[in-house]
Order: sequence, then structure tokens, then C-alpha cells
Amino acid sequence: MISERRLAILNLIIEHYLKTGEPMGSKTLCQLLPYSVSSATIRNEMAYLSELGYLEQRHTSAGRIPSKASYRYYVDNLMDRKELSAYDKNRITQILSVNAGDPERLLSDAAKLLSQYTHCLGFCCAIEDPLDCIQGVDLIPAGKSKAMLVMLTVGSKIKSSLINIPCRIDDDLRYLFYEIVKRLFIGTPLTDVNLALVQRSVLIAKDRVFDILPILTSLCSLCEEASQSKLNFEGETNLLSHEELGTDVYRLLSFLADKEQMIGFSKFFAKSGRKSAMFIGDENPLFEMKNTTTIISTFKYGNNQTAALGMIGSTRINYEHIIPCAEYILNTVDNLLSKGGTK
Repeated sequence: MISERRLAILNLIIEHYLKTGEPMGSKTLCQLLPYSVSSATIRNEMAYLSELGYLEQRHTSAGRIPSKASYRYYVDNLMDRKELSAYDKNRITQILSVNAGDPERLLSDAAKLLSQYTHCLGFCCAIEDPLDCIQGVDLIPAGKSKAMLVMLTVGSKIKSSLINIPCRIDDDLRYLFYEIVKRLFIGTPLTDVNLALVQRSVLIAKDRVFDILPILTSLCSLCEEASQSKLNFEGETNLLSHEELGTDVYRLLSFLADKEQMIGFSKFFAKSGRKSAMFIGDENPLFEMKNTTTIISTFKYGNNQTAALGMIGSTRINYEHIIPCAEYILNTVDNLLSKGGTK
């Protein structure tokens, strides 16, 4: 049980350090506490908090700074939440509602908002679904020999590509394309769409096989893209202003550049069964992120699709502002996805 005075001292040291990055000594604490206490008494109290693992001392004669463990205690027991204003809540909801019908764009918009409002790195990850399949395909003429190919999957993924076609895009060509798509592609898992499947279209296309081949090849590429996990980062340069990371920021950015690691982390968290979590310091499951605070949420939407969304910053962040802000953005995304894009 930590006494009220010790809690007051711990709270003052943490909030001072979060704002300034500077240690706090006993003399400064004497001036800030609302009651009279000697410097010797405060030093004893700080020594006790250090034994508990909540305070650290960089140098023998220096003041104390909070440990990573103290941030968790602060968030769970001491922090005063700074809720978003009605204006900011309305702005966030409006921005996220624009692409509410397109989950991937919605997640990307949310990652941008997380980076802007928290001044940290925002990320989103659409996790691959091996059972996702083609729901519909459209071929839209865009000139004499160009067309826009648009594909929609059962998992609400929308992919498009502008392609060149070696002939005029007439009604006969479009009818032939839709016939091939209907027979061979609709309902086919994305991972099963390959060149072998395209070769089967030769019997249907017959003498127009070379006219239809560029379209089907492009469709294969769209399916391959849609079948893979997709990770986006927003606001990576924000981490450069997090002084607490020091030179480790470059190692962190190098680690994050290998997106497979973060994709693996997102998959791992999604399978854990937890809806959301905040990892502070050593709580992070990835060694390279032991000096960061990570907030992550996972979402289920559409036809059992899974995605992760969150932010990464140093351990010395403005928790009282960032946590309510991140929660509002994450909850808004969850509501929009659960409604299937309806506003």
C-alpha cells in the first residue's frame, strides 16, 4: 500500500518528467507539495519509491525520474484524462465517415488521424484472409485501348488497375470478359487465382484470347495484392521528435521498415483474443519496441475480415491526452466497421 504522500510525490515526478524530460529533486518537491515536508523526508520517500521500482536516478547527485513501471501505475491509478473537445470529436467522426464503406481506406484515414492527434506513429494492418474470394469484377472503358479494371472481394476489399488493351473495347469484348469471369473467377478464393486459371480461359476466349489476356493477367495481379496482409504507417517522422528515444529512434525506424515484423505482431495480437491493449516499455512483446508505448486494437468486419489499428510512441508521451484521443478514434472505427459502412 502506497501512502497518499508517496502517491503525490510519484505523481508530481511523473508529470514533471513527461512535460520537461528533466529529473526532479527534493527541493523542488518541497515547493510543489501542498503541505510542509522537509527535504530529508522527501528523499526518504523517493528512496522508498525507488525500492518499489517506480523511480530511477541517473546520477548519484541527480533528482529522480520515473521508471517504465511507474508509467503503468500512473495510467492505471493517477492520471487525469483530458477528454477531446466536442469540435475534435465531430471532426474525427466526419473524416472517418467519408470512407466508411471502404474498410482499407477507413483504416488508412484512422492511422493518419492517430498520427496527427497523438504526434506519434500511426499504423493499420489489414490481415490476409485465406478464404476471401472474388465477389465481382467490372471493366470500364477509359479510351480507345485503355480500361479500368475494378475488383470487389467478399471481404470488402476494392482493388483497381488501369490497363492497356491491344484492341478496341467493344461490347463483344466486355461480354466475353464477363462470361469468363462468371465461369472461372467469381467465388474463387484469391489465393487460387493464378496463370493456370487464366490458361483455362483459352477454351472460352478462342480467337480473342490475345485480346482478353492482358485483362485476365491484370486481374491475377489484383487478386495477389488483395490476398496479402497490408501494413501502412503514418507519421513516421513524428518519432524523431520523441527525445526519450534518443539515437534508438533510427534503430526503431529501421526495424519498422521491415513490415513483416509488425504484420506478425498484428496477427499475433489478433489471435490472442484481446480486443485492445496498451503496451508500455517492457510490456511490449517485441524486443525492438521495449522503449516504446504501443496502443493497438483489432477489428472484425465484413465476412470475418480482421484488421489491426494503433499508434507507437516513446514511453514519455502525454498519456492523459493521447489515451482518450486514441480510444475515441479506435471506437469510432469499430462502430463504422460494425455497421458495414452505414453512417
